[in-house]
Amino acid sequence: MTTSLPASPTFGEPATGVSSRAPVPSTVVTVGEPTVTLFDGPSICVSDLDGDIEAGSTQGLFVRDTRVISTWRLLLDGAPVEALSVTGAESLEATFEGRGPTRRGDADSQLLVERHRLLSQGLSETVSIHNHGCDVAELDLDLVVDCDFTTMYEIQDGRPVAPHDVQSRADGVTLLFWKEDDRDHGVRISAPDASAARADGTSAMRLQFSVTVAAGHTWRTSVEVTPVTGHDIASSPTSADVHDFGADPHRMRNWRAAMPTIRVDDPSLALAITRSQEDIGALVIVDPQYTHDSIVAAGAPKFMRIFGRDSLITAWMMAPFAPHLALGTLRALAHWQGTRDDARVEEQPGKILHEKRFVLDSSLPVNDQGVYYGSVDSTPLFVMLAGEVARWGASAENLEALMPAVDAAMAWICDHADPDRNGFVEYKRSTGEGLANQGWKDSKDSMVHADGTLATAPVALSEVQGYVYAAFLARASLADKFGDAPGAATWRERAQDLKRRFHEDFWLPDLGFYAMALDGNKRPLAVVSSNIGHCLWTGIVDETVAPLVVERLMSPQMFTGFGIRTLSADARGFNPVSYHLGSVWPHDSVIAASGIAAYGHRDEAARLTDGLMDAARAFGGRLPELFCGFGRTDKAVPIRYPSACSPQAWAAAVPFQSLRVAVNLRPDGEGGVRISAPRGRLTAVEVADLPIGTQRVTVRAGHLPGDMADGE
Repeated sequence: MTTSLPASPTFGEPATGVSSRAPVPSTVVTVGEPTVTLFDGPSICVSDLDGDIEAGSTQGLFVRDTRVISTWRLLLDGAPVEALSVTGAESLEATFEGRGPTRRGDADSQLLVERHRLLSQGLSETVSIHNHGCDVAELDLDLVVDCDFTTMYEIQDGRPVAPHDVQSRADGVTLLFWKEDDRDHGVRISAPDASAARADGTSAMRLQFSVTVAAGHTWRTSVEVTPVTGHDIASSPTSADVHDFGADPHRMRNWRAAMPTIRVDDPSLALAITRSQEDIGALVIVDPQYTHDSIVAAGAPKFMRIFGRDSLITAWMMAPFAPHLALGTLRALAHWQGTRDDARVEEQPGKILHEKRFVLDSSLPVNDQGVYYGSVDSTPLFVMLAGEVARWGASAENLEALMPAVDAAMAWICDHADPDRNGFVEYKRSTGEGLANQGWKDSKDSMVHADGTLATAPVALSEVQGYVYAAFLARASLADKFGDAPGAATWRERAQDLKRRFHEDFWLPDLGFYAMALDGNKRPLAVVSSNIGHCLWTGIVDETVAPLVVERLMSPQMFTGFGIRTLSADARGFNPVSYHLGSVWPHDSVIAASGIAAYGHRDEAARLTDGLMDAARAFGGRLPELFCGFGRTDKAVPIRYPSACSPQAWAAAVPFQSLRVAVNLRPDGEGGVRISAPRGRLTAVEVADLPIGTQRVTVRAGHLPGDMADGE
């Protein structure tokens, strides 16, 4: 749900022990927020604050990237409901409070309207009308509904939407919509005490209710929206079956049960962990073409589909807490691993996908399975995650099953990803379509030189060399697990050689920092960027210059007080309200914090994670995809970036990774877990039932209320 920004957030409140098992705090949305977004697996519902979905807008009910409801308007005696507030305890449900129109003779409306909305195998909405007046209220209630079957891609790209030949039918208490060229799929809207009819003068349909509410009483009805499939919906609507799009009513309960219980004494971190646990669970989806494993979608509302790098980084951060998600991510991405050379979709043998779409769409070149491979970093991140799940106790059986995919990925890194054989992995799109920039900063203007000119391809990104370095080390550790000592030695030698060459070619003494990338002419992009935080995370930074790198990342030009800017404030072209040229991405910042801590600078890392949790608190516990890069001395609260996804999977994982950083959470190599004394604002933590291998362990540090146990 979109949440309101507190007017005066208070940071660093007194510590109280808060558990991740506590109920999710109710989220309140006040008038002034633009929309309300509900999401659950592959379903998203975006509406106005009164619960209506307006025709001609980007709102709607989307199932697997297709809009199955484009208009949803509740009218009382022909007038809309006035919005009062929205509350919701979970990402998949909300209650809209409003009041009806003022009736003759009344100074204020006596009718309170409540709409409780729930995503399940579609959408369920219960409408309640409370009569607070002294007289019986008789009124007409209409629910105006329409469907256009537009794809999410058409909407988010701002392209003209081609009209679809949508057919509709009113049948008793049921409305049915379908595309004329696809009569096997449609959507059904029904209410037991309504009469279905066609709306006058539009393509919309309506459910009509005659309502009588006695004084002091409540009238209530329910409406169900169900995606359906059948042999021919148009001719036999009642024979259509519920379309199974992966919704599982027990999924969230099972997700919560599998998670460890986390208690911390920092209320900002506690709130963020609780919110993020729910968000990540609701973002988990199942690919209808590969139903064996779950994987996390990138984010709502625009990216409720599979993205390789997003899913992999999220799973890496969550690996100690949700190893089943990490393994599912690896298996699902291995299923779609490249097997052939197809330049149109950037596919090569062993390559891990960039994106898997549920609906084929011309805005991105995809194969007949909806897969596009234009990512240079998903493949080494895949190997990194395999190494991480091994560290956290994945069974030999699970690891052995993944090894063919791991080795295919390593073959791609070594044989395909360095076409000019200069020793660095780089990218250049194969055709004029697809993404021009294929790292995580994939906007068109993200790769810039110090003078503001754009880099020419092929581009060798600094952080990608770090990912490859970490992939070499991960493959070496996997070789150790399987008793392949010579193989392990070879991969470690390759890692050390890459680290040496990276420092030689990317380090800029005059800048005192590493280049963001090398362009097609091997010219360094001599700008200070957050990419180098990823290099710290992977360990490719030379130890002799690591203190300089940390100092620059934590300088006022980079650290806003809430997070690390993507580009330094003193760079030409810096823009705090940009996608990749000065904004703050929470996942980017926590990766930098992880690297800063790994090089021994735990106090600096704690400053950074504390800042991120202050930002999370300002956003109601939910970190967005990104926010603007204004300094905290100029803006007391973080400023929203327009159109940022919220939630975004890797942003939702940030509180969990922040906890890992704050207490140096790590496996001990003997089936247990170790943590260190917390740093920063966090002074006490307990993680109970943490899964490692087949065991569940509990770790503690500091003192929580009622707890006398100390950690390391």
